[in-house]
Amino acid sequence: MQEATQTGLADRYGRVATDLRVSLTDRCNLRCTYCMPEEGLDWLGKPELLTDDEIVRLVSVAVMHLGVNEIRFTGGEPLLRRGLVGIVARTTQLTPRPEVSLTTNGIGLARQAQALKDAGLDRVNVSLDTIRPETFKQLTRRDRATDVIAGLEAAQQAGLAPVKVNAVLMRGVNDSEAPELLEFCLDRGYELRFIEQMPLDAQHGWDRATMITADEILETLSSRFALTPDDASKRGSAPAESFLVEGGPQTVGIIASVTRPFCGDCDRVRLTADGQVRDCLFARTESDLRSALRNGADDAELADRWRRAMRNKLPGHGINDPSFLQPSRPMSAIGG
Repeated sequence: MQEATQTGLADRYGRVATDLRVSLTDRCNLRCTYCMPEEGLDWLGKPELLTDDEIVRLVSVAVMHLGVNEIRFTGGEPLLRRGLVGIVARTTQLTPRPEVSLTTNGIGLARQAQALKDAGLDRVNVSLDTIRPETFKQLTRRDRATDVIAGLEAAQQAGLAPVKVNAVLMRGVNDSEAPELLEFCLDRGYELRFIEQMPLDAQHGWDRATMITADEILETLSSRFALTPDDASKRGSAPAESFLVEGGPQTVGIIASVTRPFCGDCDRVRLTADGQVRDCLFARTESDLRSALRNGADDAELADRWRRAMRNKLPGHGINDPSFLQPSRPMSAIGG
């Protein structure tokens, strides 16, 4: 840890980023109402996107020169990236070998789960807000619930464990379905985590007054299950607060980014699909690595630029401050 503090991605507040989220594309095959409009967005053009080789090059700089030990590939929808399996394989061959995971909406995962496992992928996080097909269609504007559920099954069969499920509750849409979603996950051995809706939608329609809070989620779940804090679980920099279900050993997590911020323990940094470093999910500024990379910068220069980018990280995201401004890029373009 001492070496990471000296040469790694440290900010002015003593935090060191060791968890890199890499967006592979801003495109998505769903149109979740809390993320983007029905018609989609203006996607990045191919020349703007990092190539497979450029992604692996920057990931290798992060791992080999900056102390990063966890890589999570995200999107948009990363399964839409044609070179995904190859990128994963090359990443898992780095020394030291990082933990490599994937956040996906699960569509197409049934076809790719085994190939991803064979490439070295360690685990997956799959977004699933409901198990009811009609509610899924209402939330995502696509009738693909069965595909996501098949993807979860394929991931588990391939050994991409633990299979984690991420869910967002929307008031008046699926907020009453939390207990049945938890039961679904418990029955299949998936680890469910509820996430408070964050101000990262392209429409800028987020309203704190209508957001389902962590306290509300706990109250709803407690109507069917006995939940107790998982005191044995060392949260550290993990975003989810863990609760034992019926005494354990199975758990449910709640990520309360808005009402219970955990910025002081943040160890994450993000790289967008067009090669921009974001020191916070809610950052209003970015640092360009793509231009330096394409202009011939060596690994030492790229690492130095990355270190300098992290020095500007703020102490917190500021959502609860009256002066908070939502980032111009939506979640699909940032990468979760």
